[in-house]
Amino acid sequence: MVNQNLTATEIGFTHEDFAALLDKYDYHFSPGDVVPGTVFSIEPRGALIDIGAKTAAYIPIQEMSINRVDSPEEVLQSNETREFFILTDENEDGQLTLSIRRIEYMRAWERVRQLQAEDATVRSGVFATNRGGALVRIEGLRGFIPGSHISTRKPKEELVGEDLPLKFLEVDEERNRLVLSHRRALVERKMNRLEVGEVVIGTVRGIKPYGAFIDIGGVSGLLHISEISHEHIDTPHSVFNVNDEVKVMIIDLDAERGRISLSTKQLEPEPGDMIKNRDLVYDKAEEMAAKYREQLLAKQQGATAAAAPAEVIADEDIPPATELEEDIPPAAELEEDIPVVAEIEAEIPAATETEEEIPAATETEEEIPAATETEEEIPAVPAAIEE
Repeated sequence: MVNQNLTATEIGFTHEDFAALLDKYDYHFSPGDVVPGTVFSIEPRGALIDIGAKTAAYIPIQEMSINRVDSPEEVLQSNETREFFILTDENEDGQLTLSIRRIEYMRAWERVRQLQAEDATVRSGVFATNRGGALVRIEGLRGFIPGSHISTRKPKEELVGEDLPLKFLEVDEERNRLVLSHRRALVERKMNRLEVGEVVIGTVRGIKPYGAFIDIGGVSGLLHISEISHEHIDTPHSVFNVNDEVKVMIIDLDAERGRISLSTKQLEPEPGDMIKNRDLVYDKAEEMAAKYREQLLAKQQGATAAAAPAEVIADEDIPPATELEEDIPPAAELEEDIPVVAEIEAEIPAATETEEEIPAATETEEEIPAATETEEEIPAVPAAIEE
């Protein structure tokens, strides 16, 4: 029978030794670590989690999800095991604070960066609007659609609850900014069904000094003033009125920038017909477009042939440099035919000119709400993580 009265000296192992052994083999947890834990007690505004520390860790209800949570049971179940993010170091009671929201936040940003890299189109419902645009949620993050990138004639207030296709304009985790475009998504979808050289019917929606904006099936294309007619035109207002129905040809599709360039000049049977006899231009539009496509194809084939390796030219076929120089006029003579850069730039609108001015993706923070704005802001990770 074992003697129940053995002293600590006889055992050779004291309480101090036992405490030291626990410290030696105890886990050391740091803010920023992601650790497994098991829910063993759910409270009204949080839960106690066993992560293997001396004291049970605590997760408050506001750290349970990116989205609003009214009850811990919406997210956690007793005895459930899952990953937790260590948000803060031990308090005076030796208790750690945990977060699930921080894990969702990091993974959400990783996912939207991937979607942006793939130039993916996503869909999301509008949950609110403000004076600058509309608010949506992408992967749990709050996204903003500037008003100029909403392609609908509905008042913004009526968009709440509507599901929209969207493209990414800006994904900036450091500044908590997620900006999207409804217009770009629609233009891309429309572009997938359009071809250069195709004749389409549209409606004049806006007229600027540099051209007219034509609505072709819900997306806007630019008919630049230089593409209206072979004859000089002082202003597009002299040719078109808003709401005019026009027949135009597509001469360029730029999906990356969401731009469609149009022309009526290429449809003129004779130079100036858009001014003198517009009906004739529309009647002959398909015929002229077919000729344009043939010329375009010939140019493409010629460019391919030019790119082929050239035959070696014999030295005797190359005239001396002095003979070539005689045929080249002095630089001063050439400069007379070259228009000043400022004159060229005056005719070319900026890339961002559209029927409505497109604000830069980096609009002020007052106008673009932060992507992670929720009932409470996500606290910053303590400096210990960065070290």
